[in-house]
Amino acid sequence: MARPSRSRWASRRVRSEAATRAPRPFPATGLNVIKTFITSHCTIQAMNDFDAINLRILALSLLAVIGLSFQQARAQSQEFELGPDDRWKDTSDEQMTLRKNQLLSARRAILEGNPQRGRDLASAFIDRYPNSPMRADAYLIRGDALMAMGDEYEALFEFEEIARNYPNSPAFVTALEREFEIAQQYANGRYRKLLSLFRIVPATDEAQELLIRIQERLPGSRLAEQAGMALADYYFRVRDLRMAAEAYDLFLENYPRSRDVNKARLRLIYSYLADYRGPRYDSTGLQEARLRLEDLRANEPGLAQRIGAESLLVRIYESDAGKLLSTARYYLSIDDPISAEYTLRALVKRYPNSIASLEALREIPGILARMPETVVRMGPDYRALREEKLGIPWDEDTDLTGVIDAPVPSLPTIPATTGETRLPESDTQIESSENTP
Repeated sequence: MARPSRSRWASRRVRSEAATRAPRPFPATGLNVIKTFITSHCTIQAMNDFDAINLRILALSLLAVIGLSFQQARAQSQEFELGPDDRWKDTSDEQMTLRKNQLLSARRAILEGNPQRGRDLASAFIDRYPNSPMRADAYLIRGDALMAMGDEYEALFEFEEIARNYPNSPAFVTALEREFEIAQQYANGRYRKLLSLFRIVPATDEAQELLIRIQERLPGSRLAEQAGMALADYYFRVRDLRMAAEAYDLFLENYPRSRDVNKARLRLIYSYLADYRGPRYDSTGLQEARLRLEDLRANEPGLAQRIGAESLLVRIYESDAGKLLSTARYYLSIDDPISAEYTLRALVKRYPNSIASLEALREIPGILARMPETVVRMGPDYRALREEKLGIPWDEDTDLTGVIDAPVPSLPTIPATTGETRLPESDTQIESSENTP
């Protein structure tokens, strides 16, 4: 195949270059498309610039918020304490953690059987941090250490420090529980140490004081209820029956919904009954016991039947009647039959079915024989009462009229005089008048 000549290739090249260099007009549609593309590109570019600015602003805002939150969190974690030089000191979380670990070390030492080390750690904490919010816990730990060492009386001072100066701390209730435990030991007869050596000092007064304080500091709580019952039981156990009755009565008033309310009711009745020492003494306790028994019989009939409320009421009935009979006999011993009969009259009227009333009817004839007739007529029909209650007829020779009243002498009449009354002259005056010239 023959190759084209040089001139032919050259002519083709010239034509192609000429075609390239010659301007060709754009159609109208293509021009519009180009303008639209240029406008859109500019808009997108502007939007991209705006978004970049917004992103920068948003990033700066987020950084500012994060920094502020960090500062607030840091400020919240900071705690300040007022030092002995009256300056506020920053207490960081690390310091608080360190202090908590110190107290935990003290507790761990007590649990491991080394209360002396626990006491030393707690004392060092109290001396080093006088204004720490955990100071009450340190006092509690030192008190527990003293109790573990057998010095419960010294531990009371630590618990009292919490009760008096830190009533809003979490250790307040725990300190009162420790005091209640010590009070129970003292109330049950444990002595406190003298000079931290020998247990020879009675501590019953301290026990009573502690039980009363617990009720005052936590009124209405379960711990106060236990303290009230423990105090009443102590009085009942040592036979201080008047104080026991008052304590049980106060317990019923303060804790009417307690589960020990029936125990308090029964102990209150027994205290009133046991406090009565005989017909020669005050019988106010008998009246209170009677009222309590009647109330118990009305509200708790089952419990009243189990304790024998009816027999107790009969006992109170006979005791009241016996007191009146003893009073009447006392009046007879001082030769006052009128007061004796008046007392027996009340006895027969108020306690007609009592044994004391029968004894009074046996003794009434001798009393009536010593009384004035007018007083006997004002009294009841003792003859009928004797025949009804005793079945014994009145002796015919027994005089029921009493002693006849002595006649009242009439007053001397004084004659009315109009002039001077001349007194009779004595013999001496007559002789002197005769010798006078």
